[in-house]
Amino acid sequence: MQRHFVKPDFNVTTWELLKPYFDELESRKINSIADLEKWLKDSSELGAVVSENMAWRYIKMTCDTANAELRNSFNDFVQNIEPQMAPIGNELNKKLIGTPFTSQLTKQGYDIYLRSVKNAIELFREKNIPLNTQLQELEQQFGEINGAQSIEYNGEKITMQKASVYLKDLNRKVREEVYYKIQERRGQDENALNELFTKLIQLRQQVAVNTGFKNYRDYKHQSLGRFDYTVQDCLNFHESVKQHAVPLIIEHDKKRKQKLKLEDYRPWDTAVDEEGKPPLKPFASAQELIEKTITCFNKIDPFFGECIKTMQKLNRLDLESRIGKAPGGYQYPLYETDVPFIFMNSVGLHRDLVTMVHEGGHAIHSFLDKDLDLVEFKSPTSEVAELASMSMELISMEHWDIFFTDKEELKRAKRQQLEGVIDALPWIAAVDKFQHLLYLKPEHTVAERYEMWNGLMKDFGSPVINNAGLENFVNRRWQVQLHLYEVPFYYIEYGFAQLGAIAMWRQYKKDPKQAITNYKKALGLGYTKSIPEIYEAAGIKFDFSPAYVKELMNFVKEEYEKV
Repeated sequence: MQRHFVKPDFNVTTWELLKPYFDELESRKINSIADLEKWLKDSSELGAVVSENMAWRYIKMTCDTANAELRNSFNDFVQNIEPQMAPIGNELNKKLIGTPFTSQLTKQGYDIYLRSVKNAIELFREKNIPLNTQLQELEQQFGEINGAQSIEYNGEKITMQKASVYLKDLNRKVREEVYYKIQERRGQDENALNELFTKLIQLRQQVAVNTGFKNYRDYKHQSLGRFDYTVQDCLNFHESVKQHAVPLIIEHDKKRKQKLKLEDYRPWDTAVDEEGKPPLKPFASAQELIEKTITCFNKIDPFFGECIKTMQKLNRLDLESRIGKAPGGYQYPLYETDVPFIFMNSVGLHRDLVTMVHEGGHAIHSFLDKDLDLVEFKSPTSEVAELASMSMELISMEHWDIFFTDKEELKRAKRQQLEGVIDALPWIAAVDKFQHLLYLKPEHTVAERYEMWNGLMKDFGSPVINNAGLENFVNRRWQVQLHLYEVPFYYIEYGFAQLGAIAMWRQYKKDPKQAITNYKKALGLGYTKSIPEIYEAAGIKFDFSPAYVKELMNFVKEEYEKV
């Protein structure tokens, strides 16, 4: 993006140097629709510059959580820049809504954007600024705690991601030993993570009360801009998954138990290959993962492969697991340079291939909507963003022969992927429902927290797995879920998007060319249309009714049985 408003050599270092740009926007006279459109473009440009600066601070910190300088740089933004932007940002929102020319903004997307601006004004409270700063500081502690976790095995210190490779080992004693090592190491941080979570819940509840809500759940639903569905829709989704996805998991676990010839099916038996084959290893290095992903994406659409090539060329990929690196994976859009960043913790396993194509789907989305006029147009809701990534997981599966030249390995990879699709929905429903319960009773104790979680595991877990003697591990299993700590209530979107992705994949299998045309068209809309309209552009439905969930689950089951 070429700068027109912000000086080309300007870099965000202090609020004092950044403030004049905001002041100019606040004081500028708007006397015509042309003035307003210019004001919006300048505001968007400033937003892109600031957003990218914040993004790089976050990216660098997560790439090296042990580096105090990088952590301090991120904290400096959170403590000294972001809180200053919040009140003036609210004034700019009011200026936009208050100008008489706003009604003349007729280009596609302005109605969606203005809806979000009005929502932000309605929810803004000056007294929440310091609370939100505190929350951001606390939220990053989760990454620090997890980034420091490791175990020793065979005389080697390894990350939790690398340790989990041993849970696929064909030797049951190895699996059990490593399972206990992982759990015992997580147990060392159990109290710290509970204390952190309690602080987060208390602060979030205060933010909600300050804004006039009885609970954080209802506040956050509105804060996330969920204009196209209700809290009740979320509860209905939980029930749909319980009815039509959980039974498939139970059925599958029973078959696995039989194939493994185990009378006692334990948590350390859930990842090993049921036919006694070693873990799938689709690549040996990050470089090989990149090259194979580009080839795979080229087969779907040459534009998709070019996206990853561009990211590689600009060093926008950090893929391998290492000690001190934050857990998980993400794609971060960079709105000024318009080339995103992918972060992940690969160790050479099948799940890393899935993470790469998932984050690659997000990256393609960033490339497809980069030419929209405003930054806000390029910031789609998670229900749409995750549709891009989860659809790519399933669509790319049709070309995984790039990663697996052996036909039997390819079949195994596809089976594992579809098992993951079925497994994901109950876990997503459980994590989301857990948050509903927690935030409706924010004063709950840790014991009550565990009781809530255990109740959900009875509804959404598999009774085939024997957890006798492992109750302490089950109690805190939710502590691995980054979203609970860092991005509360942002998780059910994966469930809605998973349903959309299944429908997208079904469409691709029927007519690949049309499906990709629809996929690109829908993602190119960014956030200039409502969620149902974007799904419709993709040729699918935004629907999570029991009948639709059943229909899609039946399709997945049929495809699974074909492999």
